[in-house]
Amino acid sequence: MIELSNNKEYLNIKFENFTDTLENEDLFDKTKRLDEVLQSGIMTGNEALGMVTMNKVQPESEIKEKDGTVHPVIMLGSNSYLNLSTHPKVMQGAREALEKYGYGMGAVSNYAGITELHKELEARIAKFYNQEDSIVFPSGYGANVGIISALCGENDVIINDAANHASIFDGCRLSGAEIKVYPHRDMKYLERILSRLPEEKTGRLIITDGVFSMDGDIAPLDEIVRLAEKYNCRIMVDDAHGVGIVGKTGRGSAEHYNVMDKIDLHVGMLSKGPAGLGGYCAAKREIIQYLRLYARSYFFSTALPASVAGGLNEVFKLLETDTAGREKLLENTEYLKKKLVEQGFDIAHTQSAIVPVMIYKEPVLFEMYDKLRKAGVYVNIVTYPAVRRKECRLRLCTMKDLTFEQIDKAVQILTNIAKEYKVIE
Repeated sequence: MIELSNNKEYLNIKFENFTDTLENEDLFDKTKRLDEVLQSGIMTGNEALGMVTMNKVQPESEIKEKDGTVHPVIMLGSNSYLNLSTHPKVMQGAREALEKYGYGMGAVSNYAGITELHKELEARIAKFYNQEDSIVFPSGYGANVGIISALCGENDVIINDAANHASIFDGCRLSGAEIKVYPHRDMKYLERILSRLPEEKTGRLIITDGVFSMDGDIAPLDEIVRLAEKYNCRIMVDDAHGVGIVGKTGRGSAEHYNVMDKIDLHVGMLSKGPAGLGGYCAAKREIIQYLRLYARSYFFSTALPASVAGGLNEVFKLLETDTAGREKLLENTEYLKKKLVEQGFDIAHTQSAIVPVMIYKEPVLFEMYDKLRKAGVYVNIVTYPAVRRKECRLRLCTMKDLTFEQIDKAVQILTNIAKEYKVIE
């Protein structure tokens, strides 16, 4: 292995070097340039991307390395925070739907692709947020892109937190609306933007993640609501990592701030805490009706398999009654954070089941990530373009079914490797 901490060749390799076609290049030459780097032995952080999981998502899993080696890991890299993908009731709901409807729907939702299970799921989501209706998209990414591009156009302005998910920014670009961005959670800057908007620019939408996926912190929705009311803006919250986890009954970031009735578009992902597939928006009936006709990622996409909808109905039964295991997850999260802080790690300002471990030096990040995995701890690697390189980090995700013993073991392995690289003393 090349020691990249002092590797000058590595310093010239950047993600953005391979995104543009150079002068006199064929369209696909950039793919060849990237392949040469990936085959060179120089560590790029991509070494573990696309590895194969050998069993269900659980605290101790087996993965297959790209060289074919299979080995166990303590899983700290899954978004299945509540382990609902293996809950007996959820699995039974999926089995029953599979037997009745088959494995795929074969049509979009507006045609022949929707079942009573899909309608039940939308009704449960609407009830969960105390809204009139909801719409379920077959992918979370497609939900954000479809909602934003359907509701906003060139006469509108969208104001984003700088740390919003990529799908939100892609939806903004596709909409053709004017895009404004404020520094992460900076309410003074947000107000500065809002105060300078022309009076005639009345189509105004503030969009924010609820729980931010790279930092684990929560948007200050109380202040955002205050500013939205002052400057006549609508609010969209993508609470992908908050649903089922944040708030006194798991209804997310808006519940955490007691502003659920002040949010216009409650957006969430069915692939994180709910551990399924898809995304949704809960809102007033006429808004959802509009999205069914104008959100292209809904109108032109085949509906969720009925088996997924059947499982998700059981998920929302658990979430509605707050019996999905949220308290145990929060207990595990606090324990993990406590152990990391005791060892001297910088975990930023997380308020959720996402726990960043700041590394700051990209070459060190790549090597630690590789060693951790091979030592039996699977975590996520985060650097550019998800965050700035100088803010690169490991991202740890806790799960309800983790034991304290597993957390202790994972922290000890991480500590030993971090000391090798002087990340901690």
